[in-house]
Amino acid sequence: MSDVPENAAEHCPGTASDSAGKASACAGCPNQTICASGATKGPDPGVALVQERLENVKHKILVLSGKGGVGKSTVTTLLARGLAKDPNKNIGVVDLDICGPSIPRMMGVLNESVHSSNAGWSPIFVNDNLSVMSVGFMLESPDDAVIWRGPKKNGMIRQFLSEVDWGSLDFLLLDTPPGTSDEHLSAVQYLKDANLTGAVVVTTPQEVALLDVRKEIDFCRKTGIKVLGVIENMATFICPKCTKPTDMFPANSGGAEKMADELKVPFLGSLPLDPRVGRACDQGESALEDDSESPTTKVLDAVIKALLNVCGVVTVDDEKD
Repeated sequence: MSDVPENAAEHCPGTASDSAGKASACAGCPNQTICASGATKGPDPGVALVQERLENVKHKILVLSGKGGVGKSTVTTLLARGLAKDPNKNIGVVDLDICGPSIPRMMGVLNESVHSSNAGWSPIFVNDNLSVMSVGFMLESPDDAVIWRGPKKNGMIRQFLSEVDWGSLDFLLLDTPPGTSDEHLSAVQYLKDANLTGAVVVTTPQEVALLDVRKEIDFCRKTGIKVLGVIENMATFICPKCTKPTDMFPANSGGAEKMADELKVPFLGSLPLDPRVGRACDQGESALEDDSESPTTKVLDAVIKALLNVCGVVTVDDEKD
């Protein structure tokens, strides 16, 4: 639950907010004087709850992008499915895009609903070692709009992290909306003492995307988040017939690799714009199972290996070497 009382107006800023008791929405509230005095402020108990719930999750990774439309949720889905190809690894995905949850459709579990028990909410399982949680499971219809202010989003994110029975996971990927707003600040607040591994930043090659991604990397540095690496998405177009690559967004400024070098963060690799991947995500299917020799699969394997190396995870290939 959030720090907003159950009987509070939906636009209440919350007792932990700097505007508590001072916002226009607070006018007429019987608790306005108390909230404005700061008497109700203190450490958010949700931080400790999240830390306790996620103590058996080895790696917690935020998937970020300062720009919308770069395929961040697609990359999250590909990373999750790619990591889950190892049957010895358990993977979880949290959809933190509260207003635009797309992970349920991409994972093929759109019409599922969340169940609760004494252990907490049960995530939706895509397969035996891949589970998902999203606000999309709580909507009556996929077309329903989620019209929430910051405090309510904050409360939902805390519940996803502290009240979901994730069990033991090797990786928990947190898919975020574009930008550096409420969802990102809430995630950082609740994960800062829960050994957040770091963030993967997604971009496309053109400068208009790179400009916003630079801001995202700056956000990570200012909030103490380790940047695990940058993934360049839609670097080339892969023809579904001849499989030859074509530049869709020419990297006139050097693309993501040059940006990563300038900002001194790891570059994990470039993923192509593959129509088969887009079609598979729309249909909730895996694009990796039936076409293991596709250019996308080969590149994704290299990206995942690079990510595992940055996280300090020893792979079978590393052991052979």
